[in-house]
Amino acid sequence: MRQRSTLRALYELLSSMRFAISLLTILGIASIIGTVLKQNEPYNNYLNQFGPFWFPIFEKLGLYAVYNSVWFLTILAFLVISTSVCIVRQTRPMLLDMRSFREHAKENSLAQFQHHTRVPCALPTAEAQAAASAYLARAGFATRSNPRGDGVLLAAKQGSWSRIGYFLAHAAIVLICVGGLLDGNLPLKAQMAMGGKTVTAGNQLIADIGPESRLGLDNWSFRGNVFIPEGKSANVAVLNVQDGILLQDLPFTVSLKKFHLEHYESGMPKRFASDIIVTDNASGRSIEKTIEVNKPFEFDGVMMYQASFEDGGSRLKLVAHDLRPDAGSDFPLEGAVGESIKVSAAGLDHTLELGSFRPFNIENMANEQPTEASAMASLEKHLGSGAKSPTRKDMQNVGPSFQYKLRDSAGQAREYQTYMQPIQQDGAWYMLAGMRDSPSAQFRFMRIPMDADGKPDSWFMIRRQLVDKSRHAELARRFAATALGPDVDATVRGRMEETTRKTLELFAIGGFESVGKFIEGTIPEAERDKAADVFIKILEGATWEAWKLARAEARLPAVSADGPAARLVRDTLNATSDSLHYGAPVFLQLAGFEEVRATVLQVTRSPGKPIVYLGSLLLVLGVFAMLYVRERRLFVLIKDSGEALIALSANRKSMDVEESFRRHRDGLAAALQPPTPA
Repeated sequence: MRQRSTLRALYELLSSMRFAISLLTILGIASIIGTVLKQNEPYNNYLNQFGPFWFPIFEKLGLYAVYNSVWFLTILAFLVISTSVCIVRQTRPMLLDMRSFREHAKENSLAQFQHHTRVPCALPTAEAQAAASAYLARAGFATRSNPRGDGVLLAAKQGSWSRIGYFLAHAAIVLICVGGLLDGNLPLKAQMAMGGKTVTAGNQLIADIGPESRLGLDNWSFRGNVFIPEGKSANVAVLNVQDGILLQDLPFTVSLKKFHLEHYESGMPKRFASDIIVTDNASGRSIEKTIEVNKPFEFDGVMMYQASFEDGGSRLKLVAHDLRPDAGSDFPLEGAVGESIKVSAAGLDHTLELGSFRPFNIENMANEQPTEASAMASLEKHLGSGAKSPTRKDMQNVGPSFQYKLRDSAGQAREYQTYMQPIQQDGAWYMLAGMRDSPSAQFRFMRIPMDADGKPDSWFMIRRQLVDKSRHAELARRFAATALGPDVDATVRGRMEETTRKTLELFAIGGFESVGKFIEGTIPEAERDKAADVFIKILEGATWEAWKLARAEARLPAVSADGPAARLVRDTLNATSDSLHYGAPVFLQLAGFEEVRATVLQVTRSPGKPIVYLGSLLLVLGVFAMLYVRERRLFVLIKDSGEALIALSANRKSMDVEESFRRHRDGLAAALQPPTPA
């Protein structure tokens, strides 16, 4: 008895509306989380975003893949069960109510209806019944009569099949949820739990991944990506699972003949498409097809979508400029995107990891001006863009760029992004070079000024002079001679040389930041702004002497001290200050490239898709039936006393119920009166 009562209580719980609404509420909250928080990102991104404390908590809760988490799928399964039980529980009562005419209704009950009235009946009962039945038939009602001792009750109804909308809507929810479960991560989790499949790291060759991380051709539900460079083929898809991957074998091989890419005038992609050849692995049958965005292609039960595009291993030609104080000569490097290159020239012991290459870039080139009021304000206005963050938008196509990591012998690495072509900002041309310490951080850009020949060579020449301590004494002597002239006392000249030399030493350590810290630590606050201006003038003068000395050593003609040259000196100081925080011993300049494109196709096998489509159709029909098909029940009690009671009920209140009642009341009242003689 106790077991029966427990089962009954469980049945009542599963079939209750309150339980279903609670499940829908939880699913709604989970969907909000899944929308706000980017799903299925690399775990390192989440670790950098949330930190070491919250990262494992959110991982345990499955927030990084909400729609594939165990608890989400479990709630979805309970929603299917609850809705199914509701359908089973309500089917019999609703079918009985749909077939019932309620012809045994009592007069007192009819008199309690909101819409009821009494009208005179001048016809005999039999004739009145026939007249009322004829009117109801003309009005579209199905009628059943129930003779009584004091008369007859006509029970009429129309639109009762609107109740079918309830079954259609609830069945649609079940079908959509079942289709979602079939196309979701549930089959994959089952294989991982019972089939011995394990996730593997993604930074390895596909050929080296063992069978324990591969899904066979009999896997009936999956969603993954296929990466294919031009001229290459692939027959496996990569499934991102947690912080690793699984491989899905495909029953066919996809070859990329050509990747098409078209742009708007702004440089944004307008159209990208893939010319592919699909070859069936069993029969050898091949078919050529062009896949575009929103134009997928289905082959052997697998749907292929044009998802995105990437670099397919472009060959890059680089020039390495030595940034160390004892700088050596430049040297070339060459490699393909995705490769790791050992850099051992000029005494270096680093590894260059070429990450990505983009033949075009749409970037926001606006920068924020320093707004914080402090003693450093006069120096901060000279900082390059590496010390600033963008606030307003100035979108430009800045040409090709490549990203790379430079890893030292201890394994430490920073990520860099360098643009190939100079861009114009504030009336001058610069080469942009960005740096960031972690993948989650934004790049901080250094602006290298271009000289009159449109090259960064002058900046490299001047920078070598400024950061080389062995050149500081000569630069100080030249600046003092130029600034003071030949007739100045030797003591004054010596002080100027000493001040200039120490200023250059401070600048060579940390740029404007070192000079600013020296000012704040040694000079009273009231005199710091004036001192900052003096130091800046000394640095600009020494930079001008460094430029003249470098050109003389290179046997180049002297430059005139005009406006563009003065700006180049200031920009050189800014870029040199930024370069001291660049964190790399060399600057890699992109000198040329041979582009190789690759397509990324999303491949899916979705057995639940037709089920979801059917459920969506049933949902539309069900909602239409419930909203637009109105159930009306009209009762006419014809009494032998010469009176008739008319009552109307509807399944929902609406504005036309009152109008419908008045129309039927007047029509029946006229039908129950004898015809007027002609």
